[in-house]
Amino acid sequence: MSAQGSETGCAVKPAVAARPKVVSVNGVVVPRADIARETQNHPAARPIDAWRAAARALVVRELLLQEARRLALVATPLEDEEGRRETDEEALIRQVVEREVITPQADEAACRRYYDNNRARFRSADLYEARHILLPADPKDESARAETRARALAMIDEIQRAPSCFAEFAQSFSACPSGGTGGSLGQIGPGQTVPEFERALAAAPLGEVAPAPFETRYGFHVVWVDRRIEGRELPFEMAAPRIAEWLNEKVRRTAIRQYISILAGRATIAGVDMEAVEANALQ
Repeated sequence: MSAQGSETGCAVKPAVAARPKVVSVNGVVVPRADIARETQNHPAARPIDAWRAAARALVVRELLLQEARRLALVATPLEDEEGRRETDEEALIRQVVEREVITPQADEAACRRYYDNNRARFRSADLYEARHILLPADPKDESARAETRARALAMIDEIQRAPSCFAEFAQSFSACPSGGTGGSLGQIGPGQTVPEFERALAAAPLGEVAPAPFETRYGFHVVWVDRRIEGRELPFEMAAPRIAEWLNEKVRRTAIRQYISILAGRATIAGVDMEAVEANALQ
C-alpha cells in the first residue's frame, strides 16, 4: 500500500476546512456560542464563511475593548431620541475609536473635485411621456416569440402609415391595462418599468412610433414616445453636503480599518485570519 492510498485504492482525502477549536485575543477566549449568535449578522453562501466573518467581527470587538481598558476609558453610554441607550461595551468601543482614530474632514476643494469628476451622479434622470401596446409572449417559447415579434412589426408598419390608429390598436390588442387609455403610460422615470424597456426607451425617437418593438420578459411592446423631459444637473451648492458626508465616511472607514490592523498586529490572535477585516466589522 502506498502512502497516498489504501488497500481499496482510495486516495487520502484532503483536509476539510473547519472551525478552529479556539478563537482568542491575547489569551481571552471568544466563546463559540457568541460566534454562533453573531453569524446571523453575516450572511454568506456557505455557513463556514458566515462563521469566519462572525469570528472576525467579535475579535475586532475584543481588540477594541482591550484597548479601551488599557487606556483606562470609562464608559459613557449615549442615548438616542427614541430612548435607546448604548451598552457599556458599545460606549467603550465608540469612545476608543473617537479618541484614537482622527480623520480629516473633506473641504470645499475636495468636494468640488469629486463633483466635477462625477457630474452624471448629480443629474436628475430624464422623464418620458409614452404610450405602448403590449403583445405578450412566453419567454421560453421561441416560436411564439418570433411570431409575436412579426405581429408587432406588422402593427408598427400600419401605425407608420396611419398614426391615428395607435389608440385603437392599444385598446383592441394590448395585454396591458393601459390599453383602455390608448396605451398611455403617463410620465415615467427610472425604476418604473423593467430595465430592458427602460434602456430601449432612452434610444427611441420622439413624436413617432419606434421602428422596432421593445423586447422584454413580458413580450413585445409597440412604443410611441410623445415627450422626453431632460433631467437637470444638481448645483454644486446643493450636492456639496452629500458629497462631504460620503467622502468623510470613506476616509473614516479606511482609517478605522488601518487602526484595527495596527491593534491586530500588536496582539496575539488565535483561530482567525484577520487580513479580511473591514471597518464595518464594528457594526
